[in-house]
Amino acid sequence: MDLPIAIFLVVLLVFVLTALFGAPYVPSSNKEVKKAFKNLYSLGRKDLLIDLGSGDGKVLKTAHEFGAKSIGIEVNPLLVWISKFRLRKFKDTQVLCRDFYRYNFPAETTVVYVFGDGRDMSRIVRYIERQTTKLDHPIYLVSHAFEAEGHKLIKQYRAYFLYKISPEKKEKK
Repeated sequence: MDLPIAIFLVVLLVFVLTALFGAPYVPSSNKEVKKAFKNLYSLGRKDLLIDLGSGDGKVLKTAHEFGAKSIGIEVNPLLVWISKFRLRKFKDTQVLCRDFYRYNFPAETTVVYVFGDGRDMSRIVRYIERQTTKLDHPIYLVSHAFEAEGHKLIKQYRAYFLYKISPEKKEKK
């Protein structure tokens, strides 16, 4: 088998396996992501954005342009490599290769971005709820294309939705 064909098949296999175990890779538009943050949540130096399923790092780059720190969590090793290469000069940006359900948000997390999958959105929201409870402070959720059922929509810009996910209240005994 020719080397280019073998490389193509390996890359294809990585993308197919990733899609089977999570959302498929769908690139975001730089322009639309910037407009969404301008209209929904004004990122700044005080923010730490977590991008769940960060793909090629476009959202992380946008966060950097707004002055925010960011962490991308991506399960596809090829996309992690591409992101790390594209963002190599940004000291305030990290990309981790892992399943985001096994990642605990840093204490300073203020915003989560997700371009999820309809079949997984309720699980993603429950995961974010657990993280806010651990951190004991609310986190803003910017979701592309899918709503967070059970949470009050703060604002919408085109196919982007903004929610404030608050910690669960613990009963006092």
